[in-house]
Amino acid sequence: MTIAWSYSSLKTFQQCPRKYYHTKVAKDVKDSDTTATLYGKSVHTAAEEYIRDGVALPPQFGYLEPMLEQLKEIPGEKHCELRLGLTEDLEPCDFFADNVWWRGIADLVIIDKEKKLAYSVDYKTSKNARYADIKQLELVATAIFKYFPEVERIKSALMFVVSNEFVRAVHKPENIQLYLEKPKQDLTRLHAAFNNDVWNAMSGPLCRFCPVRQCEHNKS
Repeated sequence: MTIAWSYSSLKTFQQCPRKYYHTKVAKDVKDSDTTATLYGKSVHTAAEEYIRDGVALPPQFGYLEPMLEQLKEIPGEKHCELRLGLTEDLEPCDFFADNVWWRGIADLVIIDKEKKLAYSVDYKTSKNARYADIKQLELVATAIFKYFPEVERIKSALMFVVSNEFVRAVHKPENIQLYLEKPKQDLTRLHAAFNNDVWNAMSGPLCRFCPVRQCEHNKS
């Protein structure tokens, strides 16, 4: 059984299998947008249009301009909101292909063919980089190496636009299996949940924000 997954869907399963079941499998509960997620989507759209089309930033996002200008000045072919898909054999495929195994969207990818170098940037709108997780960058880097086999090195960054912080990493193709080690462990647990149809709820501080109202841990 092939389960199509992404960084965010696997993270949902890690946090609470019950929430994963209702939002991803049964789909009887929708994880609605919050003020924070709507703001994040607006930032992503503004950044995409500014870099790709040269559209002026809305006044409320003017603070992004110095950071985005730095990215625009990097030489290379720029891809905004690049949809990436991989099969279980790590072959590139369409984002919605029947045999897609992993899906991810890269906010900005810059390919410098002359230097055999790529840049990968993920915009973050949380207040600071305190809980930064580079695992998402590793998965995107894995796909970039497969889509652009000429690339020998990737300079990746989580760009926290509010606090003007960058969490950087350098990725190499020889480390792909290392990047996939932890996700594959979590996928083994996910397969077990599907096979046994057991989706245990996990209690935590985020339960009161969870859309699964029927869960015994949801006190909202």
